[in-house]
Amino acid sequence: MKLSKLTGSRKGRVALAVIPVAIAASFLLGGVAQGAVPVSFAISGSQFKIGADQLVGTGFSQYAGVATASDGTKHPAAIANIKDAKLYNLCQSVVQDTPLGKVGLLISAGTAKDKPALATDLQIGMNDLSGTAVFKNIRIGVDASTVNTTKKGDAGDFAMDSDSIDIEGLQQVSWSTQAAVFQLTDLSLKITDGTECF
Repeated sequence: MKLSKLTGSRKGRVALAVIPVAIAASFLLGGVAQGAVPVSFAISGSQFKIGADQLVGTGFSQYAGVATASDGTKHPAAIANIKDAKLYNLCQSVVQDTPLGKVGLLISAGTAKDKPALATDLQIGMNDLSGTAVFKNIRIGVDASTVNTTKKGDAGDFAMDSDSIDIEGLQQVSWSTQAAVFQLTDLSLKITDGTECF
């Protein structure tokens, strides 16, 4: 799956959303494009990239949604929830065009083998993901209002969930993310001339 390139929406301003992960399913995005829109959320209009050697999570669900930029532009998105997640060798990047040229922010964390980045109650809006994933006790085609996570979709909408998720070689393009707690061990943040995680 070829990942989308980042696009800048506001010159002179660099926006950074803070991390995590999930898994994208093309049939969910297709449902949004056809008008099945159970979740809608506001975004800055800029995407960001997330990479990790491995994501290990418990309590996973996913359903369709829409990301709406400030100018009203709507983008289909997969909404993913993870109750608890560990991210090993985490990288996050965002790049935008400015009067000074391309300016980016590059974050790394969880670089030590025994000290991953930790997140609780994650919710991510994304449009692209690649990696090798393993699910435990997965259910596909469940009602979005009955998924096994605290945050749920609308009744009657297509969803999937699982007790756990393990993704190796994670590469993800996202619109937004939020978490109740996000712990970044060995945090490093750098301003770059456009360097990205992948």
